[in-house]
Amino acid sequence: MLAKNEIKFINSLKLKKNRDSEGLFVAEGVKIVNDLLNSGMKVKQIYSSRNFQLSIFNYHIDVIRIKENELKRISSLNTPNEVLAVCEIPQYALDLGLLGKKLNLILDTIQDPGNLGTIIRIADWFGIENIICSSETVEVYNPKVIQATMGSISRVKVHYTSLPVFLENVRKTMPQVRVYGALLDGNNLYETKLSQNGFILIGNESRGISPELVPFITDKLLIPSFAALASDVKTQGSTVESLNAAIATSIICSEFRRR
Repeated sequence: MLAKNEIKFINSLKLKKNRDSEGLFVAEGVKIVNDLLNSGMKVKQIYSSRNFQLSIFNYHIDVIRIKENELKRISSLNTPNEVLAVCEIPQYALDLGLLGKKLNLILDTIQDPGNLGTIIRIADWFGIENIICSSETVEVYNPKVIQATMGSISRVKVHYTSLPVFLENVRKTMPQVRVYGALLDGNNLYETKLSQNGFILIGNESRGISPELVPFITDKLLIPSFAALASDVKTQGSTVESLNAAIATSIICSEFRRR
């Protein structure tokens, strides 16, 4: 049986201030927990209402068997999914030299947890290892974000920083590296020359890219609306901003990798 203090502590990690102070987050579900275990992330404790099987690489972690009603008391889900893990928040360093050799995502004030989680899954699918987020972007260890990543959080490094400062450092230290941004006045994505490294900047769901970040963009991109083109309507109003941020990210990443 779970002690009251243990239940209280796990539930306290549903709040960002407590995750920050404790350096811990909660993950739920068989797939997500297994992905975290096999990634090398530090899993402190596992609670399971069933016979959850650890991989041979993580046999040293104890699994605490609990009842389903106890799992409900510590879960963030309406329908708890068999297993819950308390994990350490990893610390990642931003190495501009390494980032400049790869393709990366930059997220400007993405606020919907589902969008961020899906974008992390998209990055994982297209082999993008790093995402740089503005300080105003929803926190990656929010339970809703973790759930939406479906385990991709174990393979994609998410960094938070001041984007104007970060992009200024990119411009100063790596002037040859391209910064692509999805904008209303961008060039057709399918007709623009794309590199295999650099940064793809995705703006806020409703406001797009912040004005102070626009000067750092070297290549403006637009996902054209083929429905608008077919009906001879101007593409303004059928832009990346009118697409879900995650869908826009998926289309852009797919085109980069296709090249």
